[in-house]
Amino acid sequence: MSDTAMLMSLGMFGFSIDSALFDQMRRRRSWRHPTNERVNARPAGQFAGPGDDMIELSGILAPGQIGKKDALEELAAMADTGQAWTLVDGEGFVYGAFVIEGLDEGKRNFMAGGIALQTDFSLQLRRMDDTEGEDAPAEATS
Repeated sequence: MSDTAMLMSLGMFGFSIDSALFDQMRRRRSWRHPTNERVNARPAGQFAGPGDDMIELSGILAPGQIGKKDALEELAAMADTGQAWTLVDGEGFVYGAFVIEGLDEGKRNFMAGGIALQTDFSLQLRRMDDTEGEDAPAEATS
């Protein structure tokens, strides 16, 4: 990897202009409030703690300019392990440990031989590290 700034890392995979550059990050966090039905009254609710924490990173690869050709295969290999990977942004903020739930890709602008000049991607992550409200170490080694 060159001296380009890293936007974020998932385990040992660093997102940058040299690997896979994302241009959008979406995060959705939820909290659980289960309810029980009551007669002649609204359902009774109770706060049950945090729910899902989902992050989606989307961007583009244009090998030779932005990213590298095998970046998505590296992420798919990480997903194949089923392990949770620590997600850290470029400023050092630790989001927690996330598994890769999905990886979408779309290729366009083809050259002769079927080589795509651009690949759009979207990576879906789900937080998995909470153990009774505390973060458990989940950095995987491979």
